[in-house]
Amino acid sequence: MTVIDDATRTSWTPRTHRRHEIVTTDGMEGVLRVGAALAGCGFAVRDFAAEVHEGVPYSSITCTVSLTGGECDAFAQSLQAVPSVVAVTPC
Repeated sequence: MTVIDDATRTSWTPRTHRRHEIVTTDGMEGVLRVGAALAGCGFAVRDFAAEVHEGVPYSSITCTVSLTGGECDAFAQSLQAVPSVVAVTPC
């Protein structure tokens, strides 16, 4: 019996906890939109903190997400598609 066959093997890629800062508009509503996008993105969110202040046009979210090196750009692009997101910056 052999365990070697012609099946294509996928390589294992380690995931790293990567911290991002997301700047949003629309106050708490914008933060909740980003939270919903993060919940539906399919990546493990390890940490989430939002800073919203009345009378300030921008809110800040910091989150730690488990990503591979190749998923970082796709992650940022998916969040840029959220209407209230101004910037996504890796920390």
